[in-house]
Amino acid sequence: MDLEKQLKEIEAMGNDHVGTSPDTPLRPDAFEMSDIEKIAAIKKDVTNILNTLGMDLTDDSLRGTPNRVAKMFVQELFGGLHPDRKPKASTFENKYKYGEMLVEKNITLYSTCEHHLLPIVGKAHIAYISNGTVVGLSKMNRIVDYYAKRPQVQERLTMQIVKELQEILNTEDVACVIDAKHLCVNSRGIRDIDSSTVTSEFGGAFKNPDTRREFLDYIKLETEF
Repeated sequence: MDLEKQLKEIEAMGNDHVGTSPDTPLRPDAFEMSDIEKIAAIKKDVTNILNTLGMDLTDDSLRGTPNRVAKMFVQELFGGLHPDRKPKASTFENKYKYGEMLVEKNITLYSTCEHHLLPIVGKAHIAYISNGTVVGLSKMNRIVDYYAKRPQVQERLTMQIVKELQEILNTEDVACVIDAKHLCVNSRGIRDIDSSTVTSEFGGAFKNPDTRREFLDYIKLETEF
């Protein structure tokens, strides 16, 4: 088989982006290895990749790269895979009887595209209507961060954030909109640096067009200090 045909077949496989589930696809044995064991294994893999590319790992600048990348994968970029790192989100009684929607907008989001392992960078906007309980504002940011810190697709991330808050708050009345840039689009392939991807998930009352519009109008408000 000639090189051009091989490259076309590799590219065709790489473009197979069919989603399978709203849950992150994990094997049953995903957490049998400790973080230290995973870092050691990934360090070897990164070393092999760099060696294959022809990099000189004896150079001062590159010598520590395999270890840095391995630690970053396990403890930072993909730290949200481990259930032990899920943020504890205590709820409180809505004693002041606030009955309108609460909106937390412009939550900075960093994630990683699971198709090319390139960054996803954007903003998440969340809203909910209390069913008798409220959650601390910072906990919503932490929930976004937790689910973002794993190989992701934006549609799944949006759904996971809503599902988690619905369970915590015991209400279906939760919504999330994410607007993000994908470097697999911006920095490779078509290299469109201006495009972004918007996804949304509306639960309960937010399926009502008027309630949804109110939420979307809040997102557009300019924040001034």
